[in-house]
Order: sequence, then C-alpha cells, then structure tokens
Amino acid sequence: MADSAAGTDEQLVRSAVRRAGRRLIPLLVLLYFVNYLDRVNIGFAGPNGMNAELGLSATLFGVAAGVFFIGYLLLEVPSNLMLHRFGARRWIARIMVTWGVVATAMAFTPNPAVLIALRFVLGITEAGFFPGIILYLTYWFPAAQRARTTAWFMTAVPISTALGAVVSTLIIQHGDGLFGLSGWRVMFLLEGIPSVLLAAVVWFLLTDRPAEAKWLPRQERDALERALAAERAAVARTGPRSVLGALKSPRVLALSWVYFGVVYGLYALGFFLPTIIKGFAAQYGTTFSTVEQGLINAVPYVAGLVAMVVWARRAADPVVRVAVPALVGGLAIPVALYLTDPWLAIVAVTLCACGVLAALPSFWALPTAHLTGAAAAAGIGLINSLGNLSGFLAPYVTGALADATGDNRLGLWVVGACMVSAAVVTLALRATRS
Repeated sequence: MADSAAGTDEQLVRSAVRRAGRRLIPLLVLLYFVNYLDRVNIGFAGPNGMNAELGLSATLFGVAAGVFFIGYLLLEVPSNLMLHRFGARRWIARIMVTWGVVATAMAFTPNPAVLIALRFVLGITEAGFFPGIILYLTYWFPAAQRARTTAWFMTAVPISTALGAVVSTLIIQHGDGLFGLSGWRVMFLLEGIPSVLLAAVVWFLLTDRPAEAKWLPRQERDALERALAAERAAVARTGPRSVLGALKSPRVLALSWVYFGVVYGLYALGFFLPTIIKGFAAQYGTTFSTVEQGLINAVPYVAGLVAMVVWARRAADPVVRVAVPALVGGLAIPVALYLTDPWLAIVAVTLCACGVLAALPSFWALPTAHLTGAAAAAGIGLINSLGNLSGFLAPYVTGALADATGDNRLGLWVVGACMVSAAVVTLALRATRS
C-alpha cells in the first residue's frame, strides 16, 4: 500500500488530506466535545441546584464560571510552545489527564471558595488544549483546506452544547441521589471521567506529523510534506519569524480583539442561556421541566452547527467569513429579551448562536495564514489567551449587570456591542498586512 499512490502532487495532496481528515478529525472532535462540555457544564449545574446548595448569587456564579479563564490565560502561550517542542500526542494526553482529574473533583466541592479554586485550577490544566489543536491542524492541512477542516473540528462546540444540554440535564434530573450526591454533583463526576480515559487513546492513536504517518501511502505523505513546507516558507517571508515577533505583532493583537468579541458571545450564551430559559417562567408565564429546558437550550446550537459547516463551505473571502456572521450575531442577541413571546426570543438567540459559530472556525484561517513555526505556536496561544479573557468577563459582567438591574437585558447589549466591534476590526484588518 505504501507505494501504491500515483498522480500529480496536487492529486496526492488532496488524497492525503482526505485520509488525514477521516483519521484525525473524528478523534479531535470527540476530544473537543469532552473538553468544551467540562468547561461549560457549570452553566447547567448553576440553576439546577448548585447555586442554591452553595449559596451563590448571580455575580458569584459569574466569578466561578469565569475564573477558569484566568488560569487558562496564564499558561496558554507556554503550553503551546511545549506542544510545538514535544509533539501533540504527548502534550495533549498530559493535558487531558490533569483536566479530567480536576473536573471530576468538582463533584465534591463543599463551598463557593473551593468551587472557585477548582475552576481556576481547571483553567490551568486545560491551558494549551484548544490552541494546541489549532496549531496541530497547521501541521497536517494546507491553508486551502484549513478553514473547512477547522469547521469540522469545531462542530464539537455546538454538539457538546446541544447534546451536552440534554445529557447534563438528564443526569441532573435522574442522577439525583446517586452515590449519595446531588444531581449536579453526579453530572460533574460522570462528565469528568471520559477525558482521563481518552488520554490513553490520544497517546496511542494521534500522529504528530505527516512524516510519521505510516498509515499514509509514501507518495502522498511526501507530497503533503512538500506542500506544507512550501506554505511555511512563504508565510515566513511575510509574517513574524520569532516568538517575540509574534507576541508584539499589531496584527496578532488586533486578531486577539476580534476573537475576544466573538467568544464573548459564545460564553455569555453558554453560561447564561440555561438561566435565561429557566427565567421564562417569570417573564412569559411558561413552565418547563429540567429536561425540557435542556432541549430548548439545544435548539440554537443545532442551528449553529448547520450554519458553521455550510458557511465554511460557501463563503470564499476569510474576512467576510468572520465579519458577516459576527455582525449578524451581535445585532440579534440584544433583541432576544425585548420580545413578547419565548419562542421568538429563542429565534433571536438562535441567530446569535449561528453568527458566533459560523465566525469561529473561519477566524482561525486569519492568524494561521500569517504565522508559522514557533511564531505560530506563540501567536495562536496569545490570541486564544487574550480572546478567552471574555470567558471570564462575559459571565462576570452578565451576572453583575443582572444583579444590579434585575434582568439580563443590559448584559446582552454588552454581548452585542462586543460582537459588532469584532466585525468592524476584522474589516479594518483587510487594509493592512503588518
């Protein structure tokens, strides 16, 4: 089989990319599914027993949800540099074991202080996972295929939120009392264990580079390596070449703001949408069971999943692929809580989710077209690190504004403003290559 491939380099590269996609992407989607669920499942725990049992206000819940990103911020760049040095297989397996242990320990948190401390440590242990995967994709997929490949990888976000909403609420509702624990504690326990088990799968199945892929025909492997090397050489001639150059690049810093704005919308929805849906009872006079709330929570993310994949295939200009959905999402979200019908409100929230999720995979085509090597490791890590500060600010600001005003409206106006500003900065970047 190793010598059976034939054809031009372009044909060989396309064939190699297809094989690599079939082998690597399903595993990466599964890993990110577990990762993202462990990150946001506190959003389901909060309104379903955790806040009442631990005595958390909306503001304190926002701190517990968001402090994850402070630890995450501190180690993103160093972790990505370690992955670049030691290889994705070893480093990602290490990350998964440590975050799984901490995520499981959250089931036994006795008070708000311990919960906040565990969320902070969870951020430290997860640092480097997502930007490491984005960096890893640059080792395997040429730029022409990267946005689409990233979109398939990032389908784990809406899948984990939609399916995770149903699974999490089912565990909370039917797992209450299991092992003598409250339902929300059982959820943390059962959803933390898979990452530890999957670390072994990563260790044995993930291949660091195409040159090491014995499962690729030799000619395809060589053609893919040549194509990727040519791309790296071209990027190195125009973009920053060093770690320091990437960290102080104005373009990298501008892209960090773009990512901040888009991800602000993602985390505001992820952490507070379950609470907003639970509040429909008071706002609209409707009543939903815990599982029904989980199913309603899933609706925007199912639509967003479709939007993510379709948009990555249809829109050609990477700037348009980011700016348009960010603008649509930013304009849609503040409208949601001014509507007089809960189903119309869900439509507005769904438009926001579609905008966020369509913009995210397309966004990563922008920095990876500008960075390579160690500069890519540092730049991607910095963008993800600074962008994910929104993961702290979005739940904190949304919760604090809800406490101060008595509803979620002002917090969602902030979400809209951040997303619209991300669209504006993306369009401004079209005029510069520095």
